[in-house]
Amino acid sequence: MQRDGGGFYSFITTGNSSMSIHFGTDGWRAVISEEFTFENVRKVAQAIAEKTLADYAAQSRTNGAAPHPHPSLVVGFDTRFLSDRYAMAVAEVLAANGIHVWLTIGDSPTPVTSHAIVDKHADGGVMITASHNPPRYNGIKLKAAFGGSASPAACKEVERRILAAHGAPPQRLDFEDALTQGLITRFDPFPAYATHVRTLVNFDAIAAANLSVAVDAMYGAGRLYLARLLREAGCQVHELRNEMNPGFNGIHPEPIARHLEPLIETMRTGDYHLGLATDGDADRIGAVDVTGQFVDPHCIMALVLEHLVSQRNLRGSVVKTVSTTQMLNRLAARYGLNIYETPVGFNHITDHMLREPVLIGGEESGGISVLGHIPEGDGLLMGLLLAEIVATQHKSLGVLLDELMAAADVGVFRYARIDQPVRPFKKADLVDGLMANAPHVLADEPIAHISDHDGVKYILADNSWLLIRPSGTEPVLRIYAEARTDAQVKALLKAGVALAEAQISALAPA
Repeated sequence: MQRDGGGFYSFITTGNSSMSIHFGTDGWRAVISEEFTFENVRKVAQAIAEKTLADYAAQSRTNGAAPHPHPSLVVGFDTRFLSDRYAMAVAEVLAANGIHVWLTIGDSPTPVTSHAIVDKHADGGVMITASHNPPRYNGIKLKAAFGGSASPAACKEVERRILAAHGAPPQRLDFEDALTQGLITRFDPFPAYATHVRTLVNFDAIAAANLSVAVDAMYGAGRLYLARLLREAGCQVHELRNEMNPGFNGIHPEPIARHLEPLIETMRTGDYHLGLATDGDADRIGAVDVTGQFVDPHCIMALVLEHLVSQRNLRGSVVKTVSTTQMLNRLAARYGLNIYETPVGFNHITDHMLREPVLIGGEESGGISVLGHIPEGDGLLMGLLLAEIVATQHKSLGVLLDELMAAADVGVFRYARIDQPVRPFKKADLVDGLMANAPHVLADEPIAHISDHDGVKYILADNSWLLIRPSGTEPVLRIYAEARTDAQVKALLKAGVALAEAQISALAPA
């Protein structure tokens, strides 16, 4: 079963079989060979094709002419087991429906595939990936013409069309025939992406610093990209876990401290100025300081925001998800920038980036974008910007972070998260219970405000906070805390576990 974005389990029945094809906070994900099968992938592709054709026809009617001769979609894939074959299956279905497919010639990071949508003036895209999920999962991310995630409404339309098919077989054109007819074109998305990134990152400044960088691709799709870009910027690069391994050698490809021991040990040798890691599809970033200290996305966002304003003289709003650090609030106040807090899911950040100039937008999980880029989390770009920061300021990330937290208007922040497996339940019931039974004090600190914007977030009088929310992509309950000391973070997490367990035990199964 697969959790949908609403935080509960449900099924869509197609034909004589039941399957859960729901697009959550970042696409549809399921276990390979259980629900993520070629049959189901083709059904999703057929629904995407029908929606694309309907949107294309609607634009033609509105504009009085077709926006371009044929509708087209970009299709990319990561390094997971059978991802390339699933991508070919999607391409066959799209081509059979008369849609021109730009299919990446090899595995490609999600942000690179997404940028290709804009570069090719395509109507959208499909990315075969389960991102940071464990190796047994695969998934489909649906992308819009602007290069970011498709809207929830668009994803619901795909779900509706799957249901409406009533098990009818998808259209399908043999892959080689589609190539011969010009309905599928293989292409390399790297050159256009690299040219674009050079407008956002100071490659000359990086080259002047002669940096040595350790890069951990975690066997993911960033394996051929970040190291190459850093070398083009003049860095000496040492690569870890960059070979093709569709099972990720059994690791969980999420760039958080407990999964990055090889990179941390490499950095402890003292031979490198910076350590960088990207997740399974390279839309997330993690970093390690010269001392082996893990630098989480909260700190990365704070350092990048400070750099963009103080060193680049850039302005714009700051957009963060509900689970992201208060350091951004402090820095936004320092520089007089508007700041917005959204539910978890980069699509909410995308909404802001499409409406106004956003200087930086990001998530606690490491999906971050900046002004001038597509509205998409990009671990490659963020890695390059961290290299620029180290190169131009001639200090390690750890030193820069210490200096930032030493400032009276920012201060020290500590953060941690617990992921607990849970049985099926309705997210709304948990939220209602937590709101109705909210305590007045947590970890000996009065509660100043409670929000149910996404899960339940308790903001304390000293600006620390606790968040309890079900994941939108995995069957787990996430409990987050940020405070001024590690001890207070632990106390908040302990209180959060107790609150969640008390409420879940009282809930009926979904």
